[in-house]
Order: sequence, then C-alpha cells, then structure tokens
Amino acid sequence: MTLPRLLVLTDRSQCPGSLTDTVAAAVDAGARAVVLREKDLPGRERDELVDRLRALLDPVGGLLVRAGPGAADAVHLAAHDTFPAPRPRLVGRSCHSAAELTRARAEGCDWAFLSPVFLTPSKPGYGPALGPAGLAALAPLGPPVYALGGIGAAEVAGCLAAGAHGVAVMGSVMRDPGSVRDLLAALDDAPG
Repeated sequence: MTLPRLLVLTDRSQCPGSLTDTVAAAVDAGARAVVLREKDLPGRERDELVDRLRALLDPVGGLLVRAGPGAADAVHLAAHDTFPAPRPRLVGRSCHSAAELTRARAEGCDWAFLSPVFLTPSKPGYGPALGPAGLAALAPLGPPVYALGGIGAAEVAGCLAAGAHGVAVMGSVMRDPGSVRDLLAALDDAPG
C-alpha cells in the first residue's frame, strides 16, 4: 500500500461538534487517512466509533488506523506499546528520539510519527521542539516519518524538505476540518 502524505489524528475534546461530524467534514475536504485515538472510551463505544468512521472512509477508499494495541487491520502504537502479535497489516509508532525511530525500523513498522516538530497548543509541555534541523537529523533513522506537532500548511514544505514522508495533524483539523484542503494543497505544491 502507498502511504498517504496526510494522516489526521482524532481528539474529540477539540471538535466544535461531534467527532463523527468533524471527521466527515475532514473527509469531505479530502482527508483519506484517519488515526482514531480516543483511547479513554470504553471498548464498546470505541468499537461503535470505529464503525461510524469506517462508514465515512470506506466509500472514498480511505484508511482507518486504530491507535493502541488491539485487534485491527491497521494500528498506531505509542512509543512504549509492545509490538502486536500477530502483526496487523499496517503498523505505525509514535517516536520522539533516535532510539525510538531505530526501534520502529527494526520492528518493521510501516511508518513513524516524529514529534514534536514544532510546539503545539494541543500538547503543551511536550518538547523541546525538534524544528526542521532535528527532523532532518532523525528522519533517516526510521521507517517513513510523519512530522507531527504544530504543523499547518505553512510548515508542510519545510517538513518534506527535511525528509518527512508526510505530515500528521490533530488539533488544527479537529478545530477546523476544512483546513485539510490547505494541508493537501501544500503537500501537492511542495517540491519533490
């Protein structure tokens, strides 16, 4: 499978309405890959949310990734999560250091989120920010890297130039799902 250049992460606490409506608007704006976080929800509620989001993504050939270990076709693991067995079809991992990226590559992860590239209002206190130079130094160590943290359309070209495969965005899209259009335009316009 060809990895998308944009991954949208969910956070219902930042949505102006329901998470389902926010993801629907992001899909309407062109999002084709969504990482369902919401790990605090009880299993049944999270499973129902999976069904609702799949109903939005399946008709457009989209990808739904479930954050955290568990039974799913595509999963995204936290830095400390144990690699699942049996291996899902697609596996990503959150990384914040050279050691974590090297581990993700050795495990055979399909992608890694590298954060925080920039400071972000969604997760204050995480840092220090890597910036483009830190991203450039670390990206070659892992599987294809998605820049995460404080990414808007204006940051996309710099992240790609620094070696990121693409960008992962949460807060800005959860607050304004129409911002997906600007992110996709920036991805299309970026050199290379």
